Amino acid sequence: MLRLIGRRLALAVPLLLVVSMITFFLQSLLPGDAARAFLGINATPEQYEALREALHLNEPILVQYWIYLSGVLQGDFGTSIYTGQPVLETIAQRLPISLSLIIGGTLVAALVGVLFGILSATRGPIVRRIVDVGSLIGGALPGFWLGLVLSLIFAGMLGWFPSTGYVDFSTSPALWASSLVLPVAALAIGAVGIIAKVTRDQMLTTVQQPYIRTLRAAGASETSIIWKHALRGAGIGILTVVGLVFIGSLSGTVLVETVFVLPGLGGLAVSATARHDIPVIQGIALTFTLIVIIVNLLVDIAYALLNPKVRTS
Repeated sequence: MLRLIGRRLALAVPLLLVVSMITFFLQSLLPGDAARAFLGINATPEQYEALREALHLNEPILVQYWIYLSGVLQGDFGTSIYTGQPVLETIAQRLPISLSLIIGGTLVAALVGVLFGILSATRGPIVRRIVDVGSLIGGALPGFWLGLVLSLIFAGMLGWFPSTGYVDFSTSPALWASSLVLPVAALAIGAVGIIAKVTRDQMLTTVQQPYIRTLRAAGASETSIIWKHALRGAGIGILTVVGLVFIGSLSGTVLVETVFVLPGLGGLAVSATARHDIPVIQGIALTFTLIVIIVNLLVDIAYALLNPKVRTS
C-alpha cells in the first residue's frame, strides 16, 4: 500500500510542473494582455509600457515562466493583478464553496445512481430501459441548462430555495444547505444515469461469477448476496466512474457557479481569464490539478482495499 501511494505521489510533481507550463503558455496565446485589460483603452502608452515592465510582460515567454516558477518553488504563488490579494488567500476563500458543490453533487449522484443501478440489475428489463433512457438524457443535458430550469421551478415558481447566492456554513448551516440544494442537483442529475448504468452492468457481470452461485447454493440470502458480496465485487467499476464524475465536475462547476452566482473557483477562473490575471489563472489550474491527483490517489487506495491484488501491481 505504501509503495502504491509513494508511486502516485512521485508522479504528482512532474504532473504539476507540466500543467503549470501548459497553462502558462496557453494563456499567453489569448488576445490582449493583463496590462491593457487592467488599464483600459484610455491609458497612455507610457502607462501601458510601465505596467508591462512591472508585470514582466515585456520579457520573453520563457523568462516570464521562469520568474513565475521561481516564485512558486519558494512558496510564492503571486498576487492578483486586479485585487492585489495573494493568490493562495484568494483560492483559500473560494475553494470551500467549490468543494461543497463538487463533493455534494458527486455524493448525491453516487448514492442515487448506485441505488438505481442495483434496482435495474435486480428488478427486470423495464427498470433497465428506464435507466438506459435516463443515462442518455442525463448525459445530453448541460448542467447550466438544468440549473436554469431548476431555478425557474423551485426558486421562481415555488420559492422553496434561493435562486442565487451563497451562505457560509458558520453563518447558518440551514441556509448554507438551502443555498446548495439547486446547484448540487444541477451538477448531480447528469451523472446519476451514467453511474446507474455502470452499476447495473457491473452488478449483472458480478452475479454471474462462480462464487455468487456458490453463495446461493450455500443458502445465503439474496439481500446479503446483492448488497454485500455482489456490490463489493462491482465496487472497482463503480469507484472508477464515480471518480471520473468527480473530476468532470471540476469543469461543470464553472457554469453552475455562474448560473447560481456562487463565489467559487469556477466563477473566479472565468473572470481571471477575461482579465488576463495570470497568477490567479495559474493558481486555479494548479489547485484543480492537485484535486485530481488527490482524487485519483483515493480511488487507487479504495481499489487496493477492495482487491488486495492491486497493492502489489
